[in-house]
Amino acid sequence: MTLGDQASATLNIAVLVFREGLESILVLTAVTASFKGRETKFNRPVAAGVAVAFVATLLTWSIAVRILDDIGQSVSALAVQAATGLLAILVLLVVMNWFFHKLYWTGWISLHNQKKRELLSSEGKERGELRVVSGMALLGFTSFYREGFEVVLFLQSYRLKLGNLIVLYGVIFGGLAASIVAILTFVVHRHLPYRKMLVSTGLMLAVVLLVMVGEEAQEMQLARWLPVTEVPKLVHLIPSWMGLWLSVFPTVETLGAQVLAGFLVFGSYLTARSLPGTAR
Repeated sequence: MTLGDQASATLNIAVLVFREGLESILVLTAVTASFKGRETKFNRPVAAGVAVAFVATLLTWSIAVRILDDIGQSVSALAVQAATGLLAILVLLVVMNWFFHKLYWTGWISLHNQKKRELLSSEGKERGELRVVSGMALLGFTSFYREGFEVVLFLQSYRLKLGNLIVLYGVIFGGLAASIVAILTFVVHRHLPYRKMLVSTGLMLAVVLLVMVGEEAQEMQLARWLPVTEVPKLVHLIPSWMGLWLSVFPTVETLGAQVLAGFLVFGSYLTARSLPGTAR
């Protein structure tokens, strides 16, 4: 693998980790924003829930690695890579959250806020304090673990192809960027341009998606899950560097898959914008 391939993969992983971290930060901000006065004590159980979710994410990674390694002993490496690549693409489509934009913001965040209000309303009742504390911890846990679980699933494809070291580099860079945003948000109390960051990372992930779709289609061809139908007129028109960097290959299957993915992303984005009440 060339240095360029390693750098590209590291950047892709870092962008995804940062994007997931940013979404977790936004949910946690919505949960803790109204804690005033004596209610600020509930920041601690929320933080404890996040810490437990971090440990649970590491355990999930360990379990996923063991399962895939066990499967790899009885199934061909190409088949395992093709299967995990499909999973990574599905996760990436969910992460981009364009089609489910309204559902995510009005559903996932509102669900956490509604649960928080219910917990606060029970404070002062018999055993209310313990219920509120445990409930706040659960909110912190779900806010982080949902994103961590998606990252774990996505990274399995990269781990099988590139190894643990490249994945580690990407996670470190993305995690550091997300940590800086978290510090500015919760410690320095700065209001950052979250929407612009979501849009910019979404555009970068759209490019990553198209590249991954091309790679996945080629891997499925190598695993003999898809036929190989070359387009003679494009063989000499598409330079080799486009296959190396953008996974653009002169076959009907790879190009068709990328075109379909592009229409899906663009169409779902337009659909999300047309939904009544969707934030723009």
